[in-house]
Amino acid sequence: MKKLSVLFASLMMLTITSFAGVKTEKLKVYGKCGMCESRIETAVKAVDGVSTADWDKDTKMLEVTFDESKTDIHKINKAVNAVGHDTEMMRAEDKAYENLPGCCKYDRAPMKGMKMNHDQSDAGSSCKSKGMEMGTKSCCNGKTDAKH
Repeated sequence: MKKLSVLFASLMMLTITSFAGVKTEKLKVYGKCGMCESRIETAVKAVDGVSTADWDKDTKMLEVTFDESKTDIHKINKAVNAVGHDTEMMRAEDKAYENLPGCCKYDRAPMKGMKMNHDQSDAGSSCKSKGMEMGTKSCCNGKTDAKH
């Protein structure tokens, strides 16, 4: 009976620690259609540590579950940007956006409220670390049209 108790306690500890680093976040991702949905979800699921990704084309919201010990929201944003889609935190490169099929191109103009998150290697000088937002003179050395 004592062995059974020890086994049960060990199993419980393993279960608790295995869920400790799992996080679910929602993120606004711009796109228009089912092709966008497939592209966004595929890109996000390819990030090591991501277990689920579900993008809703009507609300433009991505719900993603990931292991914080393997990845973070910045890497997930970068994966989305790499396939041409802007997020509420980061803007995709123009070249990536231009490579999208015509049906997937969305209006990029209303991005003024986009929150910056350039956690590059120099975290101390990033807009995010300074609490700045795109579209303000305080972000990106005063350039309101800076590419993100």
